[in-house]
Amino acid sequence: MLRSFLIYLSKAAWAQKLVTSWGFAWRTASRFVAGTKLSDAMRVVRELNAKGINVTLDHLGEHTNTPEESQQATDDIFATLDALGADSSARGNVSIKLTQIGLGLDESLCAQNLERILARAKKNNTFVRVDIEDTPYTDKTINLYYIVREKGYANVGMAVQSYLYRAEADTHRLLQDKTPIRLVKGAYQEPAEKAFPKKADVDANYDLLTKALIDASLANQTKLSDDGRLPPIPAIASHDEKRIAFAKQYADKVGLPKNGLEFQMLYGIRRDLQEQLVKEGYPVRVYVPFGTHWYPYFMRRLAERPANIWFFITNFFKG
Repeated sequence: MLRSFLIYLSKAAWAQKLVTSWGFAWRTASRFVAGTKLSDAMRVVRELNAKGINVTLDHLGEHTNTPEESQQATDDIFATLDALGADSSARGNVSIKLTQIGLGLDESLCAQNLERILARAKKNNTFVRVDIEDTPYTDKTINLYYIVREKGYANVGMAVQSYLYRAEADTHRLLQDKTPIRLVKGAYQEPAEKAFPKKADVDANYDLLTKALIDASLANQTKLSDDGRLPPIPAIASHDEKRIAFAKQYADKVGLPKNGLEFQMLYGIRRDLQEQLVKEGYPVRVYVPFGTHWYPYFMRRLAERPANIWFFITNFFKG
């Protein structure tokens, strides 16, 4: 019930206006968001790289309302790609949401923006991960992915949400094209006819898909690139130690080298586990969001874990 309410608030304009006016809200959000400027994000890239951790940068934004807003979002992504390109030592790539660049407005506009982004990423020798959003956009997102792949862009990957019933079919379809996949559980509110309502089922599906990704990486001999920018097929994106342990055990069982997969986590969450995995020799990539449009992302982080809500409340009483 609380999770559903917080996800509702993440999309409510009135709530966004109210919460973002509270100074303590940003103090809490800054635990999960690197800052509002690209320079803040690049500082975090250097800090994490110094610890042996790779990065994916997300200039926050989603559901643009006009073509002009989608163009501005595309330009912001260009700036992020150019910043990575200007620093050859930066071990990072970029993640985007297609509603940020016009998917909710005009699919052809979004396709044009996506192609331009991938061309810019190629110029800057880096990779773009397309995030999956809520289910009204799933088919459109996957279709646009195949459009740009057919145009020859190989520097792009997808995400799959294990809480969706369709996730297994989507995963096997994407793996036929050796698609690098970020496997997540899912952070949106979905109806029972589209998503597993029970955590145990979501976890079981996550492990099933983990096996498929690891098998594909082994069969295709994919590995993390030396510069830390191009990922292998499996990106196991979870803070759940049981899911991580399962991935490690299965990879070891089938003989997948440690650089044949990577673990991904969110900025500000489980830093101890990130550093532990690095010490064990596994590639780790941290998802680093930044920008002024932090509210929806922040509310979904509150919805995911009750401990995050407590952190928010304690900041409220600090004034």
